[in-house]
Amino acid sequence: MAADKHSTTYLEFEDNNLLLDLFGSQESHLKLLEKELSISITARGNQLGIQGSDESTHIAGQTLAFLYTRLQEGKQVDVTDVMTALRHITAKEPHEAVFLTTKRRIISARSKLQATYIKALKENELVFAEGPAGTGKTYLAVALGVEMMLNGQVDRLILSRPAVEAGERLGFLPGDIQEKVDPYLRPLYDALHDMLPLEQVAKKLAAGEIEVAPLAFMRGRTLSDSVIILDEAQNTTEVQMKMFLTRLGHNARMIVTGDLTQVDLPPGVPSGLRDAIQTLQGVRGVEVINFTERDVVRHPLVSRIVRAYENKKTPS
Repeated sequence: MAADKHSTTYLEFEDNNLLLDLFGSQESHLKLLEKELSISITARGNQLGIQGSDESTHIAGQTLAFLYTRLQEGKQVDVTDVMTALRHITAKEPHEAVFLTTKRRIISARSKLQATYIKALKENELVFAEGPAGTGKTYLAVALGVEMMLNGQVDRLILSRPAVEAGERLGFLPGDIQEKVDPYLRPLYDALHDMLPLEQVAKKLAAGEIEVAPLAFMRGRTLSDSVIILDEAQNTTEVQMKMFLTRLGHNARMIVTGDLTQVDLPPGVPSGLRDAIQTLQGVRGVEVINFTERDVVRHPLVSRIVRAYENKKTPS
């Protein structure tokens, strides 16, 4: 029998104050995981490298991400908690679903609302996430899509944006259609490259397993066995949004993200995102997550910048 494929999973934790409790006294929690899973864990500051079989590194990463979230919530972690989490995750028993697993990293919720968002992504066929930049709306949506694709739950991950950005339309950009589209969709590629090795992204793009395209490319299609993400959705018209939402096919998930304070549509054109949230509120299978500046998880200055703009009075 061939040996299990070995790999290295890297984890990074932002709050150094939680690491002593996470790692355990003299790294006892890490040593316990090493013993139970036949893996090797190397700690350098707030980063961990986990080496072992694909399955064992995956389980270790999920266990540590789960325990880190407990600590973020103010809960304690001891040896019993480590063993309990490990047992549940190894047996694939129900546990608090507040993290997502991709090829390159385990992504845990960094706020209570992010935890609610992750749960909503896992449980609903259509999720709207509205709020300012830096709240993880798109990043977590892409992570959910990557996780479901890697787990074989869906065949494709489709990422899309409407072709209106900061007042500039694609037709005025230089180059052919691919050259026009690629820079515009770059943030979606960046998220993918953060979760999958570069060669895997290229391979899946070539095979059609991952598709990154403007919203107009969705017209006339039925998207099944897929996770479909519409980013910057505040820049859709009502007609465009209805067109997109009705592309939903069998065994598919849709995630729609946007910031209604950053609408770049012509004056007087209503946002399709605002209309859809209002129209579909309360519909079974649909959940709406509203982020605010308090949920910004980028550099603290980003939160202060968002707050300053929200407080800015419009000149009369």
